[in-house]
Amino acid sequence: MQSRVRGSDHMCFGCSPANPIGLKLKFKMDGDLCRTEFEAGEEHQGWTGYMHGGLITALLDETMVWWLWLKDISIMTVEMNTRYSIGVPIKTKLVIESWCEEEKKGRLFLMAGRIVLPDGKVAVKASAKFMRVDPKQI
Repeated sequence: MQSRVRGSDHMCFGCSPANPIGLKLKFKMDGDLCRTEFEAGEEHQGWTGYMHGGLITALLDETMVWWLWLKDISIMTVEMNTRYSIGVPIKTKLVIESWCEEEKKGRLFLMAGRIVLPDGKVAVKASAKFMRVDPKQI
């Protein structure tokens, strides 16, 4: 799916195995949830010991996108809101999940996502709107 969506030479920061500074995320569907795992290193810090907020948002955006791509829906992010509840520590295995809240008129998708810490606490939640696009335009 990844090569069909982006081409074999894509350099996506979130998912490309070819991007030397990328996150190299891999996604799978589990029922109606899309999931990936990530462990931030020292280079992913904002505050000492905690992951940078922009990278946290990137994890959530990418996971919501992949929920749609794994269903063969080509989309682009239109709007995203992120709510941080607790700090996301580095060197900690994170589970990032996404799901579809609603499809509106076949073109707009309302998505949601969260980052879950090993103890089950939800550190960050996100909601976003994605718009269907022609894959030739991506």
